[in-house]
Amino acid sequence: MIELLVFDVDGCLTDGGIMYGNSDVEEFKTFHVKDGFGIVSWMKLGKKTAIITGRSSRVVERRAKELGITYLYQDVKNKKAVLQEILEKEGLRFDQVAAIGDDLNDLSLLRAVGLSFAPADALPMVTESVNIVLTKEGGKAAVREMIDIVVEKENLSEAFVKLWL
Repeated sequence: MIELLVFDVDGCLTDGGIMYGNSDVEEFKTFHVKDGFGIVSWMKLGKKTAIITGRSSRVVERRAKELGITYLYQDVKNKKAVLQEILEKEGLRFDQVAAIGDDLNDLSLLRAVGLSFAPADALPMVTESVNIVLTKEGGKAAVREMIDIVVEKENLSEAFVKLWL
């Protein structure tokens, strides 16, 4: 059973674009509200979430806090090793994890987990390595599509809908 969802940010939770403002600290990213709603709903089922990303951004920290993401790790060079730390804390195994990634730095993590996903616009080497290539591109509700697939596979659809009725 999947207990933990792991998300990359740039190219998965966002379209990968980064906008800079006039100051050195102004950075802008666009997140899709459907992804956020899916993440919150997943956690309402008593499940865990993690963002493991190679960049560091205050915008990501703000979004993770807003959604109540269980674990946030930024500026990560070895995503699989960080996931191993989380699994040890939670008493979970790699096969209890579903993850989404879009680029080469996600491959070792994606190859280790029980269920792996890539947005439609991920690198070909990534799409060839995952269990499921999504129909949606990164930042365009790909994470929500991932969550809906996991919910269906885990036979949690009824409970997922009842959260909001």
